Amino acid sequence: MNQPVFDMELGKAQEKAIIKGKYYRITVLTDRLVRFEYNKNGHFEDRPTQLVLNRFFEVPVMTLKEDQNYLELTTKYFKIEYTKEKPFGGSKLIPGGNLRVTLLNVSAEKIWYVNHPEVRNYGSSNVLLEALESKIKLEKGLYSDDGFVSIDDSSSYVIEADGSVVPRSEESIDIYLFAYNKDFGLCLKDYFDLTGRPPLLPRYALGNWWSKNYSYKEEEIIKLLNKFDRNEIPISVLLLDKDWHIRNIDGKTNLTTGFNFNKELIPSPVDFVSKIHSLGVRVGLNVDPTQGIMPHEEAYVKAASYMEQPDNKTIPFNVYNAKFRAVYFNLLIHPLENIGIDFFWNDYYNKKDDVSLWLLNHYHFFDAGRNDSKRSMLMGRNAIKGGHRYGVLYSGRTKVSWNTIKLLPSFNSSSSNIGLSWWSHDIGGFHTGIEDKELYLRYVQLGTFSPIFRIHVDKGKYYKREPWRWDVQTYQIIKDYMRLRHRLIPYLYNEAYKYHKVGTPLIQPLYYRTPKLYDEPLYKNEYYLGSELLVSPLTYKKDPVMDRVVHKFYLPFGTWYDFKTGKKFPGERSYVSFFRDQDYPVFAKSGSIIPLSNDVSNNTAAPKNMEIHIFPGRSNTYNLYEDDGVTNLYKQGYYILTSIDYNYQSNNYTVIIRALEGKSGIIPKERNYKIRFRNTKKAEDVVAYVNNTPVATNNYVDENDFIVEVNNVSTIGQLSINCKGKAIEIDAVRLINEDIDGIISDLPIETKLKDEIAEILFGELTIKRKRIEIKKLNKKKLEKKFIRMFIRLLEYIEQI
Repeated sequence: MNQPVFDMELGKAQEKAIIKGKYYRITVLTDRLVRFEYNKNGHFEDRPTQLVLNRFFEVPVMTLKEDQNYLELTTKYFKIEYTKEKPFGGSKLIPGGNLRVTLLNVSAEKIWYVNHPEVRNYGSSNVLLEALESKIKLEKGLYSDDGFVSIDDSSSYVIEADGSVVPRSEESIDIYLFAYNKDFGLCLKDYFDLTGRPPLLPRYALGNWWSKNYSYKEEEIIKLLNKFDRNEIPISVLLLDKDWHIRNIDGKTNLTTGFNFNKELIPSPVDFVSKIHSLGVRVGLNVDPTQGIMPHEEAYVKAASYMEQPDNKTIPFNVYNAKFRAVYFNLLIHPLENIGIDFFWNDYYNKKDDVSLWLLNHYHFFDAGRNDSKRSMLMGRNAIKGGHRYGVLYSGRTKVSWNTIKLLPSFNSSSSNIGLSWWSHDIGGFHTGIEDKELYLRYVQLGTFSPIFRIHVDKGKYYKREPWRWDVQTYQIIKDYMRLRHRLIPYLYNEAYKYHKVGTPLIQPLYYRTPKLYDEPLYKNEYYLGSELLVSPLTYKKDPVMDRVVHKFYLPFGTWYDFKTGKKFPGERSYVSFFRDQDYPVFAKSGSIIPLSNDVSNNTAAPKNMEIHIFPGRSNTYNLYEDDGVTNLYKQGYYILTSIDYNYQSNNYTVIIRALEGKSGIIPKERNYKIRFRNTKKAEDVVAYVNNTPVATNNYVDENDFIVEVNNVSTIGQLSINCKGKAIEIDAVRLINEDIDGIISDLPIETKLKDEIAEILFGELTIKRKRIEIKKLNKKKLEKKFIRMFIRLLEYIEQI
């Protein structure tokens, strides 16, 4: 294997940023970030650690006042006061007596000191879900109402120049303090500059994954993928669970460790992987080296010779040993990559040894990207320190239950508080529980608008994850959302690039932009998905009589549109709405620009056919990033950045699509554009130009949207579309009466009685009087369950 080698010089801060004594060293990394070190022997650490990779920052502006015994250091954000050479921790009576940091430019005094309880920290989800079902255990995050947070790096292992990782040789205090006031975005920037940026995942990781803990034969897998294809449901990743390798041999059964294909299931692994790739699908394998390298492995003889292992015994797993790592990667992992395996799922987990998990993730991830022809990719459990650097995070094998799905949205969004975005959960749940079509639907819909869409389920004939195993209506809804997920890849990949490049999390909780809602339990599950979408997940069962989920949600300041229906919602208020199985509460703000793929295949490459949704009411610019999606060549400038500029006026709007920077040949030479102007009337006049040359367009109305199609547009040229007309926006404000009318229409009630019910509900009577009139309908044989339901509806109306 190639050891991941780090630039050791980046571990050293600039001398002008350092204030140093006999036992202490204070390093001001930015005007919001400071490092405090204390060592009784005066030894200080400049090597990278498990968490920290870079300390070579530009020296910030600061003011230092000091004498023989005392120092005071001030930046734009904080003031440090320290009694020189004293231990950082003060007394119980005066905890900040030796060292204190005061946050500046705040309305009320905020002071940090070592061992501060930091009780106003919002916490972060960076643990596993498989042991949880009712409540998430939050760890400390970066987001705090105090405007500061400390990270203790004292116990982290350090990284040597050759890439090996070793424990610290002596006890020291090593604390990083982020004192950012309300500038959390800058706090995240400092954190990623310090610890390393999140990687740019391969583009295929954003598509639909299929995984099942099942002993698939090769022909079964091909048949399965062909059936997905016939049903026009794209699959981008096939992730094989443990049964791909030999599990029962030499008297051993149910082995979890293995590196050779089970030839009884897959006779020719090379041909098998080639066939899967020919379908446009990537292949990942589950690996768990816990049980070591056993004698039945094809590489065992070479491995045993190198490790000097006698007597044909199992070579024990030891990720701390450089020789074992060399054997593991060179003799076991690389041969699998050589036959075309695209990435690995590191299923190793040791509750008593987080460092071993961290090491295995660390070496796996960097080894995977050793050549520029292949981007690093890994799925594994989170080892806490620097988890954002190691690809997709696996939350564990979760239970099939409504309790589990209720945890997922806030789990994902609070993870952003420690810079994590790429959580992957078992869609539908992995094991136990009861198969429930409504639960599975809501899982699929949530997965559609989540960082990773990965279906994964345990062995068992009656676990139903294949969409066609449900009734026709459920199948169609699942199909629609899985297709939508695939179409969203251009948008998701662009937001993934922003996460990689500038540290903007893909998922952000609602309270980032609306802090007052942090303690509001009704809205804790809402989150932003990228810059353009807001999601309010459905995580509980529908009303069985109404056949809808009654859902309360909040929309922040501005004007919002239902992403599916286009219905308009004024913001900065709460709503109650009623959602059918096929509905899901996803909203786009006025002016939102959302690029979608119109290519129908398993391939996740930059599309030839692109549809762009543009919502009215506000001008906006969206810069779309694209590259080859699989290699590291984007680091050498092989990418293209395209500006989608929407200029909105009430009777005149323009869209200009043009390449801003990058290189040609990265994406299709020409592209067919379908511009969908949401909630917009047919324009009276439409003109389009490509590089100042007039071109023909195909214009038409699709329900409440106006469509303009332009084909064969050069992707390095400029497309300009101008539309004119009077009062172009359709007034489609969502009305509660429309929702209720739809409910009445669907109920199995005598038709004439429906008219009477509508007259009562939509009439001018008071709510109290309407209740009385509804109750009277029992004399006309309206069933009690419907009477109770309509009384509840009146309660919702009263809330509004």
